[in-house]
Amino acid sequence: MSQTALNLVAISIFLMTLSVLLGPLINLSPTIPALATFTILGIATLDSFSLQGKGASIFLDWIASFSPEHRDRIIHHEAGHFLVAHLLGIPVTGYTLSAWEAWKQGQPGQGGVTFDDAELAAQLARGKIGAQMLDRYCTLWMAGIAAETLVFNNAEGGGDDKSKLAEVLKIVGFSESAYQQKQRFHALQAKTLLEENWSSYEALVQAMRERASVTDCQSAIST
Repeated sequence: MSQTALNLVAISIFLMTLSVLLGPLINLSPTIPALATFTILGIATLDSFSLQGKGASIFLDWIASFSPEHRDRIIHHEAGHFLVAHLLGIPVTGYTLSAWEAWKQGQPGQGGVTFDDAELAAQLARGKIGAQMLDRYCTLWMAGIAAETLVFNNAEGGGDDKSKLAEVLKIVGFSESAYQQKQRFHALQAKTLLEENWSSYEALVQAMRERASVTDCQSAIST
């Protein structure tokens, strides 16, 4: 069972316990928390046996999607990745804006922008990566966080991006202290690229908001 599913089980137990303690005080029908708990446990079970560990993530992402700011953050975050990839010559192969879309396309995690990273994978498999290749991808991975920070003054997403960066830097022999320095440096690099191409970024955000194709998104950048 995934960690997210385990978290849902813990939440359901907490809700049931809370309803037993507070239900009589607020005249809460025991049916309501029972149905809520049953639903959450059902999702956790489905997550483990049918959705390859993504059911809980899809459920939580669906709840979060009711927030307009959450949806807007995702679009701006992923547009940051898309634009920086385009500017650095890294081919974009697709994008998703929710865990549900990602699952339907067979993508891992919460989804996002996907790239043709075969050359990167081949170099990592050999345990050696060129400095230019490393810099390009490190800047790409930090671009979502940079975009969110520029638009919202902070970043709520980007945990997976930081993990990718740390994993690759570890493979090529960087220390933990050097990783922190690289993270800050490439976040600044991404921020600079976005600021220098801000009109293209805004056009791309609008295109992605309308779920335009990759080709149409690239056209919006170039316009």
